[in-house]
Amino acid sequence: MSVVISNIILSNNLDGYILPKNDNYFTEYSRINNLKYITNFSGSAGFAIFLKKKKYLFVDGRYTIQAEKEVGKEFEICEIPYIWPKDILEKKIKIGFDPDLFTWETLNKYFGDNYNLLPCNFKFKYKINTKNNYPFFNLETSVAGESISSKISRLTKIMKKKKIDYSFISSGENICWLLNIRGKDLPNSPIANCKIILTNDKKIYFFSSQDKIKKIKKTHKKLRINFLKEDDFFKCLTNLKIGNFCIDSKTCSISDESLINYKFKIIDREDSIYIMKSLKNKTEIKNMINAHIEDGVALTKFLYWIKNLKINNLTEKKIEKKLESFRKISKNYLYPSFDTIAGSGPNGAVIHYRSDRFSNRELKKDDLLLIDSGGQYKWGTTDVTRTVCFSNVSNRVKNIFTRVLKGHIAVALSNIKKERNGHNIDKIARKSLKTVGLDYRHGTGHGVGAFLNVHEGPQGISKYNFIELKEGMVLSNEPGFYKKNDFGIRIENLVFIKKNRSNLLFENLTMAPIDKDLINYKMLNKREQRYLFKYHFDVYNNISPYLNKKEKKWLARLI
Repeated sequence: MSVVISNIILSNNLDGYILPKNDNYFTEYSRINNLKYITNFSGSAGFAIFLKKKKYLFVDGRYTIQAEKEVGKEFEICEIPYIWPKDILEKKIKIGFDPDLFTWETLNKYFGDNYNLLPCNFKFKYKINTKNNYPFFNLETSVAGESISSKISRLTKIMKKKKIDYSFISSGENICWLLNIRGKDLPNSPIANCKIILTNDKKIYFFSSQDKIKKIKKTHKKLRINFLKEDDFFKCLTNLKIGNFCIDSKTCSISDESLINYKFKIIDREDSIYIMKSLKNKTEIKNMINAHIEDGVALTKFLYWIKNLKINNLTEKKIEKKLESFRKISKNYLYPSFDTIAGSGPNGAVIHYRSDRFSNRELKKDDLLLIDSGGQYKWGTTDVTRTVCFSNVSNRVKNIFTRVLKGHIAVALSNIKKERNGHNIDKIARKSLKTVGLDYRHGTGHGVGAFLNVHEGPQGISKYNFIELKEGMVLSNEPGFYKKNDFGIRIENLVFIKKNRSNLLFENLTMAPIDKDLINYKMLNKREQRYLFKYHFDVYNNISPYLNKKEKKWLARLI
């Protein structure tokens, strides 16, 4: 066991300690990751429990194989949501936690009742340089599609209806949307790490590093914003009049909630911005469409290059760099929206694989290559997965790929008004695979932000998502299949929900070809064949003007 964790347990007279992946802003991706530092697990979600004689690592289905590879036999791997701490730990044992890194909602989900959870004040000394003074910056209304004052008016109207005096907005992504700002506090998302209190009469108390606010301070003079230091939160609370608070149960830490509870009444735990932000306006959709055309050009050039290459000494790292070089051609490209997944052969079966100096392998002619990547553009976020082959594949592999494709098409053509939510659409996506006893251990789709986070709710397509799907939402469509130590298959497009008369339809944002060498066309019905033809026709029309003659000719053959 880590000496650091052992000292926490002994000095606090505990039976165990729980260590999360997140930092105190509860973002998916952070420059701080103590879970990786202590356990070597590098996935984007998970937590560990250290007992005196036993260690557990809890991860979801995307990361079970990865966790086994990264942490070895030192930890017992438990798959969320099938196993929680409350399912395996003895009742009444004393578990320590950092109250800045947990919400009550999270701890209740993990432990339920009858556990003695004790807050500890110990803070890790970070082993990486977390100092980042990159300033927050503004988005013009012409880019955001709605003014700050309009957004604040809509939100305060909701507050007044619910009799809320103060909203504590602790999610950086929601503040970015509300105030039309962005930052660079995360490696792959333009998020500003900050928190605010909004009053129902439109006054704002803005808590952040003072080094980062110079640009936005100048342009936000018309708004009633008090810019305060991060540690001024309690002082600010003491100066506010008694009233009702709304907090965000997903990102309001136990520490912050305790401070609010000391003086105020918390009457709501749902930040309305999540739903407001999920409904993209026409300008945001237009920006996303343009970003995906540029991204589609880069990915198509890459696919042409790799499909027509004599494979020799081509490693996963080289593949990642080559794809990045195509994206960098665009003057509007900023940086990846997440670390590129280039999984060849057996590495493709690791759902959220990331190559390192140990796992980085050479691509072989008989391998499948699963490449999942995305970019942050001015002003849109992309995420796309393609699986490609370099030789004739077996009928078995081709049939599985085709079943994944059938699920992908079924989602794209689904009747949203009838199905209503991601829970129902997820069933449609898995149907073809399940008829032969196959399945995949991740959701079929996640929400996506507009020049924000690549994973962004509350909408999604999964067994557990019952959020109503509405016009303007952006989601991924990504069924897959993974054979451990053999291969991985995933086909992912981003889509947005478009209204057509009285119907709600998915419209593709992603513009990149699907590898037809992996398709068994005999398994596709006429409707699926028509969809595939139209999809490749649309891809050609949108991106062929930006391709050279050879690339254009190659793409035309796919129609």
